[in-house]
Amino acid sequence: MKTQTAALLAGLVVISAMTAVSAASDRNSHTAKKPSIETGIDRLLKDYKQELKGKRIGLITNPTGVNSTLKSSVDVLYEAQDIHLTALFGPEHGVRGDAQAGDKVTSYIDEKTGLPVYSLYGETRKPTPDMLKDTDVLIFDIQDVGTRYYTYIYTMAYAMEAAKEKGIPFYVLDRPNPQGGRNPDGPVLEPHYASFVGLYPIPLKHGMTIGELALLFNKEFHIGADLTVVKMKRWKRTMTIEDTGLPFVLPSPNIPTPDSIFAYSATGLIEGTNVSEGRGTTKPFELIGAPYMKSTELEERLNSLKLPGVTFRAASFIPSFSKHQGKLCHGVQVYVTNRNTFEAVKTGLSILKTMHDLYPNDFSFLPTGAFDKLIGNGWVRKKIEQSASIQDIISTYQRRLDQFEPVRKQYLIY
Repeated sequence: MKTQTAALLAGLVVISAMTAVSAASDRNSHTAKKPSIETGIDRLLKDYKQELKGKRIGLITNPTGVNSTLKSSVDVLYEAQDIHLTALFGPEHGVRGDAQAGDKVTSYIDEKTGLPVYSLYGETRKPTPDMLKDTDVLIFDIQDVGTRYYTYIYTMAYAMEAAKEKGIPFYVLDRPNPQGGRNPDGPVLEPHYASFVGLYPIPLKHGMTIGELALLFNKEFHIGADLTVVKMKRWKRTMTIEDTGLPFVLPSPNIPTPDSIFAYSATGLIEGTNVSEGRGTTKPFELIGAPYMKSTELEERLNSLKLPGVTFRAASFIPSFSKHQGKLCHGVQVYVTNRNTFEAVKTGLSILKTMHDLYPNDFSFLPTGAFDKLIGNGWVRKKIEQSASIQDIISTYQRRLDQFEPVRKQYLIY
């Protein structure tokens, strides 16, 4: 008996030791690697501190405004010597990211710093003279996702206009385009359809960093601000967000993962229809569907299209909020399997056409005109309703996309 007990104890010691080694290995394997690039906030106080010395700084930011060690840009500037951070400005979802899509954000006092936080997604989307009364320099540090209908880039544009009107410098702390900086795609927005989900005539996927967009907006659309883009170091246009080594911070509540960023460029268009785009699930913009659909039927039809870099899995889900809240929806989960070959706009249009053709008596575009604002024109919707081919739609917008490319190239800085 003693021999058996000793053997058992010896075995437990070995197992315990192996578990400890395994745990240590797990800890080591999850140790964050040093990012391969430096973003604008990492470079600001290295290269521009003298220019900012003694100035009163207003900072437009949200939770994505962090340095390479995940320290908030708010704290970086607030703690910096000889720099006086005096005001914070929050876009859609707020400085701390605690507001849902479309919810108005109110102005308040930041608990950590005691600084006033002015909302740019409430009564006004442009800083007012009163908001800027204690500001000598306005700085913008927010992560974009690379898609035209993401609102942060227009918060930036309006803030540039306000800086121009007040006569103060405007700094953009550049960050990567998480989808990479190549291959702009999709219809160029037609000016008549300008809105806060598409203010300027740029393609649906622009293939630019937020700093490059600022340069383009400033000159091509005649803002004329005193603009400085604090460039990144070592970023290449082929890099997606994982290639940078930067820690991922969700850009907004319904973009929780890198996968959702890529899906969003395709399925964000579904927001303009009566189909759920997955808000209220753990996979927003990856799960799409509606109560009237058949999952396996939709899966088979979409996979039969053999769209590059993407596959579809039949899925059912119940949104906890937003469209079809509390109702069982049937549809698909979108898997981007190859980000280099994935054609987001073609995929999004193909999904919409397939849903329209399979469920003509149930599928509909919202009567608000939301889809036309998202796609940036009125003719794509009409072509889908008329059962036009996807190639016909692409051929129609290709000419204006080709015309945009030489304009875009003038403002590329990497």
